[in-house]
Amino acid sequence: MDPILLGKGVTDDIAVTLLPRFGNRHGLIAGATGTGKTVTLMTLAEGFSRLGVPVFMADVKGDVAGLAVPGEGGEKLAQRAAEIGVDGYAPAASPVVFWDLYGQQGHPVRTTVSEMGPTLLARILELNDTQSGVLDIVFKLADDRGLLLLDLDDLRALLNLVAEERKDISTEYGLVSAQSVAAIQRSLLRLSQDGGEAFFGEPALELADIMRVNHDGRGVVGILAAAQLILKPRLYSTFLLWLLSELFEQLPEVGDLDKPKLVFIFDEAHLLFDDAPPALVQRIEQVVRLIRSKGVGVYFCSQFPDDVPANILGQLGNRMQHALRAFTPRDQKAVKTAAETFVPNSKLDVVATLSQLGTGEALVSTLQDKGVPSPVQKTLIAPPRCRMGAITEPERAQVRAGSPVGTRYDTAVNRESAAELLAKRAEKATEQAQAPKARTRQQDEEQESGFGQSIKDAIFGTKRRQGMIETMAKQTTRTVGTKLGNQIVRGILGSIFGGKR
Repeated sequence: MDPILLGKGVTDDIAVTLLPRFGNRHGLIAGATGTGKTVTLMTLAEGFSRLGVPVFMADVKGDVAGLAVPGEGGEKLAQRAAEIGVDGYAPAASPVVFWDLYGQQGHPVRTTVSEMGPTLLARILELNDTQSGVLDIVFKLADDRGLLLLDLDDLRALLNLVAEERKDISTEYGLVSAQSVAAIQRSLLRLSQDGGEAFFGEPALELADIMRVNHDGRGVVGILAAAQLILKPRLYSTFLLWLLSELFEQLPEVGDLDKPKLVFIFDEAHLLFDDAPPALVQRIEQVVRLIRSKGVGVYFCSQFPDDVPANILGQLGNRMQHALRAFTPRDQKAVKTAAETFVPNSKLDVVATLSQLGTGEALVSTLQDKGVPSPVQKTLIAPPRCRMGAITEPERAQVRAGSPVGTRYDTAVNRESAAELLAKRAEKATEQAQAPKARTRQQDEEQESGFGQSIKDAIFGTKRRQGMIETMAKQTTRTVGTKLGNQIVRGILGSIFGGKR
């Protein structure tokens, strides 16, 4: 299989290439702003694509999107291509699919809360160790109760449940404080304001859709629009780390292939490691070290080589170092560090050359036969065939219209998950709580009605028995009659006896 031509070595007047079978041994593209890193990335992406290797990369400044349209050509580019030895150089576009977490400049990229997991989610939310432990409990509780965590609404519902049942949950799973739950809820609010609502949900991204090969055998280049996303560095870096972790967990072991199954380019790599806890850095190191056997090559792009931790830097076999300006003590140290990472070349003063490289030039060392790194070469980087710059909105719309994934991801789906299930349970519990009260009121009304009727019957009587009024009337009549009768009797008797006397 033909190697990828990166450029021409000025030091030894040789072609500088990258062998496809070592494309999964990872790499580093470094250099100061404006020294040509983006052009090198585009040349690298084009080379892998032409070999049938899919590529996924972020477009931080908007100019990587130029891969989707042919370049303008021109005499200067043709001369440079001829000088370097690029065969059949002509403007050409690469097959591209645009992605965007916000769904504005590409297909929306989504994942579920469950797929993200508590560790990476805690990094996005910037939680401390105690709060991260509570988040672990939330995920465990969701698993135990069969509740799906798909979007942020589901996570909020689980947090509310934990707050309500805090005492019981603390007894079973570990101490949960109201302060920790409140802190997580506040962090969720910030994430929502940063656009996290659009990121979490369904349909979730399928890895097969970023590992496509075009009908003509070229690898599809997935470009993530990151001009706005880069302003949220935690979300940006955690998303790319999640994607890398998904590749690691889902892809099978394949060993060493003739070419990689996918090349993953991580621009602004320092954002991945800034303020990252040691456990997370260790996890990244593990993924980078082991994902090679799954056919994935990872290429970090940053300004300084020491933006990448030493343990990870040691795993990067292919190096492309653009100019470093030694203006500050940090720059001077970076120049020295970069020089020490290359295999020496007796014809080249690496330290002096690093600060003198022009735009489009780089110090390059790649793995050659038997995986041995080549001596460093001062290299003229080959020009890409695509446009070296941004594209227009109509051009982007045209590329999106021909996307091989169609409209599969363009409309969000909200199926029944934790939020809906907990809402239904709460509604049912409310109905059950209110039902006995309703029956009690009805019984009270019936009881009051029956008691009133009994009083009425007792006072006024019924057809079968006389009431109190009737009874009293009769008794009164009898009493009056008796008294009157007694008076009459006594009068008559008195008259009789009196008359006898």
